[in-house]
Amino acid sequence: MGILGWIIVGGLMGALAKAIMPGNDPGGIIVTIIIGIVGGLLGGFIGSALFGVSTGGFFDIRTWLIALVGALLLLGIYRVVAGRRSVRH
Repeated sequence: MGILGWIIVGGLMGALAKAIMPGNDPGGIIVTIIIGIVGGLLGGFIGSALFGVSTGGFFDIRTWLIALVGALLLLGIYRVVAGRRSVRH
């Protein structure tokens, strides 16, 4: 699957990650979707390069699960980092 496919999947999984991990994110839904896109790309890279897991095609469930895990991971990291910044003010 190409980078455009990962961007689409990542955007959708970013929105799903926001639904799974509700809360007040600095930046709102747009930032969450961008985090999902980056998380999806990161998840796809890690899955295929480091673990040798074939990510399959656009309609393969592995693709969607890898993107979801990447989006959730990156959203969690973002909340920790953004939370530390807002506490300092």
